[in-house]
Amino acid sequence: MPVISFANAKGGAGKTTAALLLATEVADRGKSVTIFDADPQKWISHWADLPGRPAKIDVVSQITPASITEQILDASEKADYVIVDLEGTENLVVANALSVSDLVVVPIQGSSMDARGGAKILTLIAKLEKIVKHDIRHCVALTRTNAAVTTRALKAVQEFLAVKGIDVLMTPIVERAAYRDLFEFGGGLKSQDPKTITNLDKARENAAMFAAEILERAEVQPRRKWYQVFKKAS
Repeated sequence: MPVISFANAKGGAGKTTAALLLATEVADRGKSVTIFDADPQKWISHWADLPGRPAKIDVVSQITPASITEQILDASEKADYVIVDLEGTENLVVANALSVSDLVVVPIQGSSMDARGGAKILTLIAKLEKIVKHDIRHCVALTRTNAAVTTRALKAVQEFLAVKGIDVLMTPIVERAAYRDLFEFGGGLKSQDPKTITNLDKARENAAMFAAEILERAEVQPRRKWYQVFKKAS
């Protein structure tokens, strides 16, 4: 089933929040999810230890450059969706995960620093495509945006992406208190109390629209010849 990786060569781009929102939305639809927490900060592993984790979500935190490819491919044969939260840098774990992804989501905040970090991942994807000899579908998700104001910096990033012809999700992830509370109290948006969280309904709507766009793009590609060779070798 689909393997969806979140990557940006700059930390703090909002990829962990984006990965967790997608995972909880998918689980709320009754689908099983395996999350690979490849970020050294282990925020998703911490979230998994809090109360309220959906039973449909499993989290894997023990990952090495040598094992991650096989781990992801094995999980994709069992879970409905595999989601990978990658480290905010370029390394072998990132490259190996991207090479077996059906979709790579590059979260970018409205800043030139984030755009440069995202550009590094897009360049890496282009290099990997030549190595694995197939296209690696990818898109950009704008994160931590302001619901009321489009900043000058965000407009510059949007123009940069448009010029490059990069696929950008129509639904940005808006900065919401409900998203931060997931990492403090656990669970998903569905289990949060609207009496204690401002604009929870808007957060739920935003997350649902974001997830719908991702899932629309995340079609499973036919397993390639290299995959069969890899499985025999392992």
